[in-house]
Amino acid sequence: MWDEGRLSTHVDITTLTMRALDLTAIQRYVMADKPVDCAGSYMLEARGITLFERIETDDYTAIIGMPLMALTTMLKAIGYVIP
Repeated sequence: MWDEGRLSTHVDITTLTMRALDLTAIQRYVMADKPVDCAGSYMLEARGITLFERIETDDYTAIIGMPLMALTTMLKAIGYVIP
């Protein structure tokens, strides 16, 4: 984020451990969520959560898009009021 000549950056490191899946389970998932247009081809916010046995992260929103916890912290730091 750029604010008055200052650049703020954030890196969110996340580890996802997938379950062992057979072809039938994968096919059922793809038919149900249709995730082929998603990064990683899974939709964590829908049935994709069932594909994983473990997720290690500080902010799960970083997995499904933008790390909103970090973003709100950065915005507050430069004076934006976040409800």
